[in-house]
Amino acid sequence: MADKPKRLQRNRWSIHLFPIPALAIYLLFIIYPICAAFSYSLYDWKGIKKLEFIGFQNFKNLFTLEPFNTMFWNALEHNVIYFVVQMVVQNGIAFLLAYLVFQKIKGSGFLKVAYFLPRLLSVIVVGFLWKLILNPTYGTINVLLDKLGLDSWTMPWLGDPSTALISIILVNSWFGVGLSLLIFLAGLQSIPTEVVEASRLDGVRGFRMIRTIILPLMIQPIIMVTVLTFIQSFEAFELIYAMQGSMGEPYYSTDTMAVFFYRTAFGGSSSDSVAIGLGSALAVVMFAIIAIISAAFLALTRKVNQE
Repeated sequence: MADKPKRLQRNRWSIHLFPIPALAIYLLFIIYPICAAFSYSLYDWKGIKKLEFIGFQNFKNLFTLEPFNTMFWNALEHNVIYFVVQMVVQNGIAFLLAYLVFQKIKGSGFLKVAYFLPRLLSVIVVGFLWKLILNPTYGTINVLLDKLGLDSWTMPWLGDPSTALISIILVNSWFGVGLSLLIFLAGLQSIPTEVVEASRLDGVRGFRMIRTIILPLMIQPIIMVTVLTFIQSFEAFELIYAMQGSMGEPYYSTDTMAVFFYRTAFGGSSSDSVAIGLGSALAVVMFAIIAIISAAFLALTRKVNQE
């Protein structure tokens, strides 16, 4: 009986050992790559051989040396466009669809599953299929426009710099609308039914209901979707790589920071001696942008929760 308190105390301490595997994985796959990238960015490189310590020279080259500075600002602009268009198109459509499903119209259960199905596909498969659909010669889009007598609207969607980026963003919006829909739907279902019913009794309906009752009660889901969309937009790589390759074709019109990083660090876009160091500097800048703005969004979420 005297050993029982000691055994209980030992078991209580053993509970603290359970997070260690998760912590080790986090340190190995998250913290170490970040620290390694920052360390690599401070050295000059020749191929994969690390040379002398050069401080922040790679960061200076990234922002001042041609063509890297031009490519960086061009890619950053495309990331911002990627985020804005996804917020308007993908999340706007997702919210409207979630509201329709929330109204429990006929077939709403099927619509919920149907809109989420693209998310189950591989991004590479999605990119390959849409590349075929957008083909200027035999693609479904141009063939359909031609059949409808709108042949003047047909164009090389992925071959024209003015339409290539927006085409990829719309494909990505089609791919991602299901996840945003589910988050918005969960937010709508968390709104107390008494509030909605009381508003209807007061004559609040339609768009006025959405603007004055629904949206103010859905701030948290909206912020969550905004953060996820921002991170996804600034990490955009797989779909662009599958549809346009690592050069952000045509003429870097679909280049983003992730594609620029891949091309710089592993593709040797210019001088091989600075590729890894410059790519690591770019990775650190990408991490800083995503981390700072995501932290600002999370701080806003915390402030909303406290209110």
